[in-house]
This record gives sequence, C-alpha cells and structure tokens, in this order.
Amino acid sequence: MLSFLIASSNLIAEPAVAASPPVASVELNQWSNALAELGLPGLLLIPAIPLVFIAVYALYAGVYGERKVSAFIQDRIGPNETGKWGLLQTIADILKLIQKEDVVPAAADKVLYVLGPIIVFVGAFAAYAVLPFGPAFIGADLNVGVFYAVSIVSVEAVGILMCGWGSNNKWSLFGAVRSVAQIVSYEIPAGLAILTGVMMAGTLSMHGITLAQSGIQPDGTNNGLGFLNFFIFQSPVAWIAFIVYFIASLAECNRAPFDIPEAESELVSGYFTEYGGMKFAMIFLAEYASMFMVSVIISTLFLGGWNSPLPNIGPVLLNEWTNGPIWGVFWIMLKGLFFIFVQMWVRWTLPRFRVDQLMYLCWKVLTPFAMAALVITAFWEMYVRNPVKF
Repeated sequence: MLSFLIASSNLIAEPAVAASPPVASVELNQWSNALAELGLPGLLLIPAIPLVFIAVYALYAGVYGERKVSAFIQDRIGPNETGKWGLLQTIADILKLIQKEDVVPAAADKVLYVLGPIIVFVGAFAAYAVLPFGPAFIGADLNVGVFYAVSIVSVEAVGILMCGWGSNNKWSLFGAVRSVAQIVSYEIPAGLAILTGVMMAGTLSMHGITLAQSGIQPDGTNNGLGFLNFFIFQSPVAWIAFIVYFIASLAECNRAPFDIPEAESELVSGYFTEYGGMKFAMIFLAEYASMFMVSVIISTLFLGGWNSPLPNIGPVLLNEWTNGPIWGVFWIMLKGLFFIFVQMWVRWTLPRFRVDQLMYLCWKVLTPFAMAALVITAFWEMYVRNPVKF
C-alpha cells in the first residue's frame, strides 16, 4: 500500500511541480528561521509555540467545545459554574488530574502500562510536524509529508495495544483488540482516499498539495478562482474520496459511531479502563489531537488547506486580499475547527455501530468506493485534467 502511495504520486508529478511558485518555498519556515537567529531564547520559542497552540486547542476547542456542543444537542446548559460560561472548568479538571496519585495496578505489566499512554500521546502529536498551518508556518515540509503522517499515526495502535495488554484487565484487552482491528481495517479506505488527493497534486508534500490548489499558474500569476481550485471541485469523483476519508477518520480516531473500543455499556472504558490521573489525561488529549490532525489533512487534501476559498469578483480581488501567512492560519484553523464540530455533531447524534456493521461498512462499502474513486481520478488526471502526450 505504501509503495503504491509513492508510485502513484510520481504518476502525474510534472504538472503540479511546475505550478509551484518559487516564492512560496522561500517564505516557508521563515518564522522559525527568524526565531533561530535570536539564539537560545528563540530556539526555546520554536517548540513552545506549537505546544501552547495544542494546549489551548485541546482545552477549549476540544474538551470545552465538545461539552458545550453535546449540551446544546441534548438541550442542556453544559459547564457554567467554574469561571465565566464555565471557561475554567477544563483547567480545573486538568489540575485535578495532575494532582491525583499515580496508581499502577499490582497485576499490571508496569513497563507496558506506563509506556502505552506515552506512545499514544507522542504518536498523535508527532504528525503535527508536517501539517501546513500557512504559507510560512509548517514544522517540516517533508517531500513525503503525507506518507510520514499516515505512518506516524499508525504508531498509536501500538500504544493502544500496550495499554490494553499491560493493564491485565479483560475489558482493557478487549477494547485494545477492537481498537487495533478497527484502525488497521479503516487505514485501507483512508489510504485509498488519500491517494486520490496525492495523485491530483503529484506530490506527497503537504505544502506541495496545498500549493497545487492555490490557482497559481506556470507564469506565477494567480487565476483568482478561489474554491474552484480545490481538488474536490477538480474531479467528478473527488467528493467520494473526501467522504470516504472523513468517515474512515472517525473510525481511526475511535469517535462515535465507531467508538466500540471504549463502549461504556460493554467494556467500561475499553483499553483505558485502568488508567487515571495524567496517564488518562494523555490518552484523552491524544484523541482530540487526532481529531484536529485528520481535520487538517482532509482540509489540505481536498479543500485547499490554507488557501482562501473566496474568488475574485471583477475588480474586487477577494482572493488576493484574503491570502497570505496570517490569512493562511485563519483559513486552515477555520476549516479544521469546522470538521471538529462535525465530528462532535456526529458523535452526539448517531448510535454506536456493532462490530459486524463496522467491518461491513469498511470492507464492502468504503473500500470499493475509495478504489473506484482512485481509478477514475487516475484516468481523469491522465486524459482530461493533465492529458498525457504519447
């Protein structure tokens, strides 16, 4: 699958690479280069910026946002006692978890029990290194960025299995096995859907995929079409890959209706039944980190990433005015948070699938549709969008 991923990216590589403007690569990482020139304080600030963002996002867009969204859907008020509108409730919960005693069950495998949450946490956040937050804000513009993101997230399954096995609890083990089976299964349709976007861009670089949807012409000018440059509107079947990846990403994040690994009515809390304190908080934060990560990936692959969706309308140059480093951060955050809201909306609306329903959806529905979208897109790219000259 992964070798096919690389081979497919080379299939239609020439047109997108030719459209990449050299000025964008010059701007890339300029913020981190400028900070590095400040010496030790600047070097400490480089990792501090994404860590502060992750902490703020996880506290408010993740935990607090989900509490408020679920309360609205269930016609409740939600947290409203701690701070204005309950804004300090999540911070109070984090302080409570930090102060809890670090308990390790006597029958647990202590090494696996301790390392499991760390690997889950690191696996979820390591993918942030290649996420493009703007034309000048990206941790590392790897030429195999998509490959890296898909691979590093798979490490999370190892951590989940270590949590389940190391806890020495049957509910934890059942939950871990369910979770790993679910993640491995849904990587197939998710990978095929990702291939669709990769083939259209002709590169595995997340930054390159975003640039391929910017509307920049080979002569360096921008066509100003805005959202019409996004891949979802550039192929008659890209929307199928878009939907397949969104559904598969829900399963890979263990979000409802695919939350059978932690089904409360069957497995207590699944693979983290025996966890508390900071270890539980790390698993909890990793889930919200994964939600944002897949939201940025789907936005980058099909919705232009940090590119503005606004088109130029006659003399009103909306696309030109709403593009740039700061606007790029605004657009990618807006698109990412929108998909997080949809994930929350789905969780609190749909009932949980059974195991057989989950596997049926993966192997008999999503995988065939993803494969069909991939094949049709390949022909579309070769003979319509970028016709090959024999």
